[in-house]
Amino acid sequence: MKNPYIKSSFGMYMNYFMLGMINIIIASNMDNLSERYAVTVGQISLLVSAIGIGKLIALFFVGRLSDKLGRKPVIITANFLYLVFLIGVPTTTNYVVAFIFAISAGIANSLLDSGTYPALTESFPKKASSASVLVKASVSIGATLLPFIMAILVANHIFWGWTFFGLGVLYLLTGIYLIFMPFPNHKNITKADGVAETVFKVQPKFAGEGIAVILLGFTSTALFVVWQTWLPQLGKQFIGLDSSQSVQLLSYFSIGALVSVLLLAVVLDKFISPIMVAIVYPIGAFISMLGLFMVNSYGIVLVCTFLMGLFTSGILQLALSIMMKLFPKNKATASSYVNIASSASFILVPIITSSLVGSAGISMTLVFDMVIAVISVLLAVYVLSRFKKIFA
Repeated sequence: MKNPYIKSSFGMYMNYFMLGMINIIIASNMDNLSERYAVTVGQISLLVSAIGIGKLIALFFVGRLSDKLGRKPVIITANFLYLVFLIGVPTTTNYVVAFIFAISAGIANSLLDSGTYPALTESFPKKASSASVLVKASVSIGATLLPFIMAILVANHIFWGWTFFGLGVLYLLTGIYLIFMPFPNHKNITKADGVAETVFKVQPKFAGEGIAVILLGFTSTALFVVWQTWLPQLGKQFIGLDSSQSVQLLSYFSIGALVSVLLLAVVLDKFISPIMVAIVYPIGAFISMLGLFMVNSYGIVLVCTFLMGLFTSGILQLALSIMMKLFPKNKATASSYVNIASSASFILVPIITSSLVGSAGISMTLVFDMVIAVISVLLAVYVLSRFKKIFA
């Protein structure tokens, strides 16, 4: 019998395809937005922090809303909140108003996550992992396409705001589409009985490895957010590329992220454990950033950008799975701490990097992220050492 929720899942994946574009739309339009609001590029980067503020605010209530009201109304609400953000940002000329719109996008992001992930798990219970991987793949595909769409607009002298308006129309249409689609009744989903309890040789310590994994949630997000925010400006100011080439660096970064998602889907747990990936990936990211810092050849820049996308994508999801493995009796609570750390990173990293760029130049984004990569490796090595003592 054909799964009745396939059409519903198409709408959910469309939302994340567009979210991939939203994730980089501020970075791709920093100069345009700076001119429109009459503020510095550094202040525009703080709009990313505003999105993080919205996500953090929403984290404290969206889970309960999803469980109480159901997945469908939460997801559709996210669609209409994104519409407000996408229409508002390019039409207002007031920076404070744009900041509020960015906060609404962050709330929409949390609503989308709290509704979509459970809905897909309930729609495809036997293929939940594959369904989640497709979410990440949809995000990466969207992020890959946006710079090319922007290049077409620039080449034809079309107002840059149409990237926002076009996405707004798509979110509106997808929201209307999902209104008429079926969703599983989440209240009828029961937990499987008789699941064996995890056997520990030594009880995990929240004050030890728990805190370390939460910090991994912060650093793994920081590794990614720095480049979503600053990559076009780095290409323009540090490497010397023109505006179109600088924005297209985000496509190579997103292609790397997409390859990472597909690679992890194949090798994870079969050939390598999540904690080992959490060690190897930041090392690869550090080497990629060092190459970008030292060599300004365009070919090397493209390769390093691709590798940065590859080695900074997926670590947050691994941190979440590690946290739930360490604290299986309180999965939701434990994973929420990691998500809060991730949201805090969305808020703080653009503020920190904006200050560094203002005082020492754009190259400090590379230095900052290399330090974050080293910290990530140290945290993951500590967690690995604890894993060997904890698990039988």
